[in-house]
This record gives sequence, structure tokens and C-alpha cells, in this order.
Amino acid sequence: MSTPLLKISHLRAGYGKAEVLHGIDLHADKGSVITVIGPNGAGKSTLLNTLMGLLPGKGGIEFDGQDVTALTLEERVMQGIALVPEKRELFGTMTVEDNLVLGGFRQMRLGNAQWRDRLADVFDIFPRLKERRVQLAGTLSGGERQMLAVGRALMSRPTLLMLDEPSLGLAPLIVREIFTIIETLRQTGVTIVLVEQNARAALQVADYGYVLEMGELSVHGPAHELANDPRVIETYLGTARKNN
Repeated sequence: MSTPLLKISHLRAGYGKAEVLHGIDLHADKGSVITVIGPNGAGKSTLLNTLMGLLPGKGGIEFDGQDVTALTLEERVMQGIALVPEKRELFGTMTVEDNLVLGGFRQMRLGNAQWRDRLADVFDIFPRLKERRVQLAGTLSGGERQMLAVGRALMSRPTLLMLDEPSLGLAPLIVREIFTIIETLRQTGVTIVLVEQNARAALQVADYGYVLEMGELSVHGPAHELANDPRVIETYLGTARKNN
């Protein structure tokens, strides 16, 4: 059996004395898409922020066979980990292309003389960004800003791409486009950890799923099995959604 690209063991994390994650065990195989679904306040964003090094955590985080638990945010970026945060955090007064170029910092640091060539790959995935390459990021639509945030992360050629609520606040038509893009990214071989409240769409695109509730994993398994699990259907996929 191959070694998972990402392996989390007994991970605990939170804010100050308030623990949010209570001993999480999770793994992602190379080239797979895993999704973490659950209600607001379950700890999904806390999980991604801890994996990225934005929050301290206790437990074990292994990436590509190496223990990265003690590494800083910058060191994890250099290892090939990228996060597209929920708020996207773009530079609104800079152009689309300049935002993308900033994402190539890792490749530049690694001495890749052709790091700017990655722009062509990103524009192939997001033709709309190519059309708007000289437009200020702050003038883009919500869907375009999400595409730019993902494109900027891809500029670093990450091995692991983490997406925090990529469909948040987007119109249904744009949401479908975003999930089509996730399918496209899967074909490039990048491993994806997808945190998403749109459980139905997330399970359709993922290989494996985890349900996070109150900082603990309540159920996990192959995505197609979770999509047919009566409890998951009732709580997250049914027409009567539980209030969170």
C-alpha cells in the first residue's frame, strides 16, 4: 500500500485555550480529492489553517512521508502545500496577472528559471483570467475572484492544494463551474483537500469524504458511500437542512 501524501494523526488545535479540533485522524492519497463537510462552527477552516501552519496544533502532520508538524507557514509553502482561503485574500489594487505572478514565489525561490511559464497553464485552465489579465483584481466578479485565488495557488505548482469553501457566496451557475474546474485540477495530478458546505457537490467530485461535527470526525468513507448514507442524506443532502 502506498504512503499517503497527507497523514494527520490525533490533531488538536484551536484558538488560545479554546480547543476546536479534538484529535483528528485523516489522510489523503496522492492524486486524490478528499472533502471535509460539516456545519458552520465544526472546525473545518481551523483544520485547513492548522495544516497550513497558520495556527499551532498538537499531534502529527506528515506530508509526503516527512513530519511537517513543526514547520512554519513559509516552510510548508516551500514543501509544496498551498491554501486558497475562504476570503480569497487577493490584492485588489493589483492586476490579475500581477496577483498570479506573486503566486510564483515558490518556484522562483526553487530556482526554476521558467517559473513564469506557469502563467500559460493557469490561463488555459481559466480563460476568463487571460481575458482580464490587465484588469484590477478588485473589479472582478465573485466567481472570477475565486478563479484568481485558485490560479494564484496553482502558480506555485503545489503537490497539495487545499480549498476552503470555494463555492461560498457564488451563484449556482458559477458554483457548477468551480466544481468543473476542481475536476480538471484532479486530472493534473494535484492532491486536493476540499472543505465545503455544499455537501452534495463536494461528494460528487471527491474520492473520499469526512464529516466533521463539533471538532470531531463523526463518519468517513468513500465519497459515493457517504452520498448514500441515510444519516448524511438526512443531515446534509436532504431538502430539509438542519439549522446550524
